[in-house]
Formats: sequence, C-alpha cells, structure tokens
Amino acid sequence: MRGGRQTWLPLGRVLEPRPTDGWWTSHAAYPTAVTRQDGTVDIYFSVRDGAQRSSLACVRVALDGTRYERVGPVEGPLLEPGPRGAFDADGVTVGCVLPIGRRLHAYYLGWTVGVSVPFTNFIGLAVADRPGAPFVRVGATPIVGRSEANPLTVGYPWVVEMGVGDYRMWFGSHLSWGEERLAMEHVVKEARSRDGLSWTQSPRVVIGLAGTADPGEFAISRPCVVREPDGTLSMWYARRRPGYALGHAWSPDGGETWERRDDALVIFGAPDAWEATERTYPMVFDHGGERYMLYNGDGYGRTGFGLAVLQR
Repeated sequence: MRGGRQTWLPLGRVLEPRPTDGWWTSHAAYPTAVTRQDGTVDIYFSVRDGAQRSSLACVRVALDGTRYERVGPVEGPLLEPGPRGAFDADGVTVGCVLPIGRRLHAYYLGWTVGVSVPFTNFIGLAVADRPGAPFVRVGATPIVGRSEANPLTVGYPWVVEMGVGDYRMWFGSHLSWGEERLAMEHVVKEARSRDGLSWTQSPRVVIGLAGTADPGEFAISRPCVVREPDGTLSMWYARRRPGYALGHAWSPDGGETWERRDDALVIFGAPDAWEATERTYPMVFDHGGERYMLYNGDGYGRTGFGLAVLQR
C-alpha cells in the first residue's frame, strides 16, 4: 500500500454478543479471519464468562464485495482457560490464527490476574487439526514469556510466515507500569523463529508511542501485519489515548524500519451506535479481490465486532 491514504467503507456489525451458557456471558473481541477453500471465512474471536475469563469461539461468514452473511452458528468454546496456577488460567485471548500445513495454529495471550499490577500476559500456542475443531495446547508453558528484552508482560501476538523456516512475530510489550492501576507504556516489539515454536526476542521497539505528537497515548496493541505484493509490509494496530482508536504504519524494507501514518486511515461516514465512541483491535485480510478490516467497537468487544472494506 506504500503507506498511502486508506478510505474504509463500514459494512456493519457482523456479530453482537449473544450470551449463552456459562462460557459466554459477554464480549466478542479480537476478531481474526481465516479464509477457506470453499470461499467462506472463519472468524475466530474471544468471549468472556461471568468471571471475565476469556475463551476462543468461531463463526463462519460468506463475503461477496460489500455483502456478508453468516452461514453457521457460533462454535465454542474451542480453547478455554488453563488450570489453576497456569500462565493462562485467567483467560485465553486470540492474537492470530495461522494455517501451517494442514493444521491451524492459534497464537494467543494468556492472562494472569495480578495484585501489585492488574495483569501479566504471556504468549501461548494451541493447534487444531481442522477448521472448527477444538484447539489443543502445544505445552503447559508460554512459547514467549518474560526475558531481559521484555521483563514485564507480553501479548497480542501476530505471526507471519515470511518464507521457509522464517517466521516473524510482532507483539505487545510493556516498557513500564505507572503508579496507578492502568498507567503503562505499551509498545510493539518483535521476535523470530525457524519453526513457529521456539522464538528469539528482539530488544528493539518496532512501533513506539507518539510522545510529544500525542502525549495522551500510552499503548499500541494488537498489531496486524500484511505482506504486500511489492514486498513492503503494512501494519494496523490499536491506539489507547485513553480511549481506543485505529492506527497504521508502513515498512518499505521488510520490517527493519516503520513509519507511522495514523492519519492516513479514514473510515467513511458517521459511526453506528455500537461503535459510537471507539473503534479498535483491527484485523486486515484479503479475500475475493477485496481487502477487509474486522474491528471492535465500544468497550473493546463488549458491543461485538464489525467489518469494513477498503475503497480502491
């Protein structure tokens, strides 16, 4: 996209949370699309139970230009919180779902509720043998956890297979916690892997805070990266300032350098009631010759998620 202006046309809310039994009482957050050979799209997302613990669910939709239709019920839970004391005992939140071979790899952040700080996140991996099947953890410990490069908390993983034996992950990391409950400095960092399982973390900040350009901004989270046909990379993310907004960055050199171009992202028209104050947690994907964006509205998933299409 070369970082140019983007005008997105909203297509409406795809899913409004419909509380069912104990595993889903609120939210439909972090929508993540996986396209299927039959032309439909599976959208994975995170829901919450009555204790605010998140699990993984999925709904299938058919897309055709500016039209979409749900073609099946919500399936779940496909991955539930881990056992007491585990790194993901207080919830599992989908970051991305990546097809590798015949299996689906769900990279997720596991929640641990804290005392001195509100939470600590770690990155886990679970695998499913086919679309719609439950995911099984590859192990009881995180695949990306605390390190000298990222000593506080890590989460919101996004993984791209750049080539054979070359996986890249972009994820969120705290530079610091402030004195108050949600005071933080949260930025995007990266890691690399040969197999998608064992990761080497980089200490460098990929997308930092706006600083004096926007002093109220304190978090950049949920990166989504797309490889463009010309070899450049495009990234979309959520900005917290303190309400949520959408952001965009562009890399001309395979991710070595990034240029923030938040103002280039424009959504056409007035927002609907469910997204009246916030749009956040974007996920961008190509399908049927179109480029789409899934995103959350108010309450970062409390009102569900919607869909927009890029105007060419």
